[in-house]
Amino acid sequence: MSQEMLTTFFGWMSVINIAFLTLATVLMLVLRDWAVALHSRMFGVSEADIRTAIYGWLAHYKIATLVLSVAPYLALKLM
Repeated sequence: MSQEMLTTFFGWMSVINIAFLTLATVLMLVLRDWAVALHSRMFGVSEADIRTAIYGWLAHYKIATLVLSVAPYLALKLM
């Protein structure tokens, strides 16, 4: 693979991951009460624990996106 091809790959991967992260965040803001109630009933976990898990998942996904998609893209662009 050439550097140009890798740069394109990581660029589109970053766009897709950021779009998914944005969509998930917006949906969690809009549908938070419904999603928390649904998962609480499905898994028998308290609503406070579900809210913490959702917040943690979004945080971990954001970090993974930055480290595994955006950082390599920026590094390749700087080369």
